[in-house]
Amino acid sequence: MKQDLVPTVGLETHVQLNTQSKIWCACSTAFGCPPNTNVCPVCLGYPGALPVLNEEAIRKTVISGLLLECEINLRSKHDRKSYFYPDMPKNYQITQFDQPLCLGGGVDIEVDGVKKRIRLNRIHLEEDVGKNTHYDHGSGVDYNRAGTPLMEIVTEPDIASPEEAFAYLVALKQILSYGDVSGCNLEQGNMRCDVNSSVAPRGSDTLGVKTEIKNMNTFKGVRDALAHEIKRQIREVKGGGVIRQETRRWDDLAGQTASMRAKEYAHDYRYFPDPDLMPIVLTTEQVDAIRASLPELPAARRARYVSDLGLPEYDAGVLVADKAVADFFEATVDISGDAKTCSNFIMGELMRLLNEREVELVDTKLTPESLAGLVMLSNAKKVNNQGAKAIFEKIFDQGGDPEAIAQVEDLVVEAEDVIAPLIEQVIQEHSGPVADFKSGKAAALQFLVGQVMRLSRGKANPQAVSEELARKLGGK
Repeated sequence: MKQDLVPTVGLETHVQLNTQSKIWCACSTAFGCPPNTNVCPVCLGYPGALPVLNEEAIRKTVISGLLLECEINLRSKHDRKSYFYPDMPKNYQITQFDQPLCLGGGVDIEVDGVKKRIRLNRIHLEEDVGKNTHYDHGSGVDYNRAGTPLMEIVTEPDIASPEEAFAYLVALKQILSYGDVSGCNLEQGNMRCDVNSSVAPRGSDTLGVKTEIKNMNTFKGVRDALAHEIKRQIREVKGGGVIRQETRRWDDLAGQTASMRAKEYAHDYRYFPDPDLMPIVLTTEQVDAIRASLPELPAARRARYVSDLGLPEYDAGVLVADKAVADFFEATVDISGDAKTCSNFIMGELMRLLNEREVELVDTKLTPESLAGLVMLSNAKKVNNQGAKAIFEKIFDQGGDPEAIAQVEDLVVEAEDVIAPLIEQVIQEHSGPVADFKSGKAAALQFLVGQVMRLSRGKANPQAVSEELARKLGGK
């Protein structure tokens, strides 16, 4: 009888906090500066240089813990994790071992209609390391990133598939973005992930031997790497092989993982309390004050859009996926009073142009006032769909008043008394399609609408024309 092996996955997600300065010194955390310019004796690990903890890093870690429903430890401490690698100039990393800031918590996900809670083990606050770059004939280290405040968010082994891992990361990013604790920009390395996976017989009380895939910086990469690694482990075990505890890397081009080194155990790092740093002591009042300032979370916002604004579940999910887009949507609805039409423009034209131009909403000239003006112009049937799309592109690229643009671009639809004779003309000139429609061929109506639009030079409202033609012709 063949063994039925099932996977178990745990994720360690490293999230850079968006503080202005590093965790132990006043060096800037700005991205993209020339190599080794945002450094000082502290983040370069010079002998005698002493760290001073960044209070804002503590606050943002507590915010994250509360948003993720963690228990906040009122007393925590920092420890030294000893290892020798070029990207860590001190030859140890200041992290948290046995007394982290946050314990427990969880993230709710949904995959194929099935809801599940991924439990968290802990969130601890540590420092990021430098960045190694490898060339044909050597390597370089940029220490600008070393010392950037970094949260490590560790799950319990609750994830059972690559799809669940993907859904977890998407949900986690949404929550942290809403809390404004991190840019969560994967391209800039704000959010990276170590993936631990193992396989074991179904129903087993113990987990299999795990492997770790390091420094994944795309959610798709995590999903693809897991899909390969799980298949590899199952194949290895069923073939009589043994899984080694090791660190592996993901080769995206080859579509496979490859062994890097044997995986260390906790005792290999020789953790001990950092003697240069005092314990972090918080009060209940401090934590309660932070809790009172928490923002509305994506799930609550999505539910409110459905219940209060009457949006479909799908629309609400798309809108809340990006906080900037959701904020923009709400500001537009406050002015226009029409949630569904605002949603249609944002989900259609806005998303299309953002993808085509490869820009963020903040990079455009679009404002809630201009979009609300276009919504009201469209609802008043002063422009047709084609004209509305042309105006949207103008205010996206250049800004401006939609009604003024409609006048200048000659996009204002003709009045009913101008269109009525054109409808009569089309009916008289196209007796065949008229007869087809009257006999029940609904498609003939679209031909007649097209003829009216041609005669009006695109300045009629196609919906109004369709309704008027159908009223005049009747039909079966």
